Amino acid sequence: MKVLVLGAGGREHALAWSLAASPLVDKLYAAPGNAGIAEEATCLPFDVMDFARITQFCKDERIGFVMVGPEAPLCAGIVDHLEANGIAAFGPNKSAARLEGSKAFMKELCARHNIPTAAFGRFTDLDAASRFIDAQNPPIVVKADGLAAGKGVIIAETREAAKAAASGMLSGGLGAAGREVVIEEFMAGEELSYFALADGTTLLELDAAQDHKRVFDGDQGPNTGGMGAYSPAPLGTQTLKDQIRARIAQPLVDGLAEAGVPYKGVLFAGIMVTRDGPKLLEINCRFGDPETQVLMPRLMSDPLPALIAARDGALKHVSLRWHDEAALCVVLASNGYPGAYQKGTVIRGLDAAAQIPNVTIFHAGTKRRDDGALLSDGGRVLNVVGKGATVKAAQDAAYAAVARIDWPEGFCRRDIGWRAVKR
Repeated sequence: MKVLVLGAGGREHALAWSLAASPLVDKLYAAPGNAGIAEEATCLPFDVMDFARITQFCKDERIGFVMVGPEAPLCAGIVDHLEANGIAAFGPNKSAARLEGSKAFMKELCARHNIPTAAFGRFTDLDAASRFIDAQNPPIVVKADGLAAGKGVIIAETREAAKAAASGMLSGGLGAAGREVVIEEFMAGEELSYFALADGTTLLELDAAQDHKRVFDGDQGPNTGGMGAYSPAPLGTQTLKDQIRARIAQPLVDGLAEAGVPYKGVLFAGIMVTRDGPKLLEINCRFGDPETQVLMPRLMSDPLPALIAARDGALKHVSLRWHDEAALCVVLASNGYPGAYQKGTVIRGLDAAAQIPNVTIFHAGTKRRDDGALLSDGGRVLNVVGKGATVKAAQDAAYAAVARIDWPEGFCRRDIGWRAVKR
């Protein structure tokens, strides 16, 4: 089978790396890919939002299956477009992808089906939003309703800061994503990333992971797309995962099915584990980044049959096996990220880093110069993944590899996995 992976980040490199090992894959393509993905697949200079070009390529090359990585094309309806042209694709259709594409839609679905989440209000008018904020106790969470590339959530420590955040979004600071804002109560607890494949009715649970969203050590600084992750997460006991499935994941899938919108793809739930049990923070309609980079190295099974079964409504016939070892990912980012940063800086030492036992390096934002030099080409640039019998052993392997990478223009957190190690 010929398979196409859409996307260019570390998540897509991890997926391509895993799919490349499948005996079912005769030829693997990626669009647009990156320098690391190019070692696993034939990369194509296609924009993931160019549905017509992607569809024509799939027809010309008789692509048997398309794995959609990022949320933007999913929310814009690429699965609908491909399937209408007879091309099998993994991921929810446009209507189901609203779970991520509209936070207000997700919150209203939770309210209708008694799914535990933070109390909220939704607003298009700043005066109304301000009155709601005045009735809340800080900290207050302000979210842009739409996709905002990881910049649409602000945890405001004061009412004034919350009003400023709402004003910035509603006045166009985040474009169309901020036309509506969702304002929530702050939930205290510990975050967990919960994953399951869905085929419209059945859920096939994946292992859990924890990521690190804040940019600096000690969980300080602004939120990012993710500075590291590890799996398994000691917090994610089977008892807790059973609660998440029964109270959150299955009711979401059932609620959409009742509305005539079967959810097929991966259901990625951001969970806050509070004193009152697990509560839903957000839903993502795609695999996590950097969580995928620690899940794929731990997956013993070939992922392709499960992905196809999700699309075909046949997950009840599928099971997955996992390696017992832990995996931990350290993200190397360009200096200045998540703010302004420089592209095109030279990265050296990857071959030496990859020689560390139990280490895999996934590329996130890289490209090759004509002379073969590896250059940075984004904010989050490399994902260094270590494996080991424990999270501490995986952490040691990852940081030993990081030490061999020569990139003065980059940085990383030095405490990825600290919660698990502390436990």
